[in-house]
Amino acid sequence: MNVDEILEEMDDLLDKSSAVPFVPHKKVIDGERMRELINDVRLNLPHELKAAQKIEFDCQRILNEAKISAENTIRKAEERAAMIASKETIVTEARKKAVEILRKAQEQAAAVQKTAALSVAQMLNDAEAAHQKSLLDIKRTKEKLQHTLKTSPALTQNPQAAANAAFKEKK
Repeated sequence: MNVDEILEEMDDLLDKSSAVPFVPHKKVIDGERMRELINDVRLNLPHELKAAQKIEFDCQRILNEAKISAENTIRKAEERAAMIASKETIVTEARKKAVEILRKAQEQAAAVQKTAALSVAQMLNDAEAAHQKSLLDIKRTKEKLQHTLKTSPALTQNPQAAANAAFKEKK
């Protein structure tokens, strides 16, 4: 018999007992039977207490496991959040670095283009000057040749000789 059943029987014993004359709230009960029931409660109480203690221990264990599990979940979430934040920081820094590298590359490209344009312009000026000088030399040689041809009728017959003579005078 468990404690609940014993207490139920004690309650029935009180209900079935007769009232004391002139004092209705007091009852006459079988004292022997009440002692037996009280002893039964005492004997069964340790079993019930042990079961209650086991339940309390299980509850405490479950709560501790849940707390540890929750702490682990929180720790993992914090680590993941830190990792994500770290990745975002790395990505942000990488983007800044990429923008800086691109800016420098564009500056260098502009400088190279400017230098190349200046070099080409200088080469064109040099080539133009060289061609102008050559053209001037050609004009002078031509004028000397024409003058030589006009002044020397014998060279009119041999144009190659006239050209050689004009070339020698130039030097």
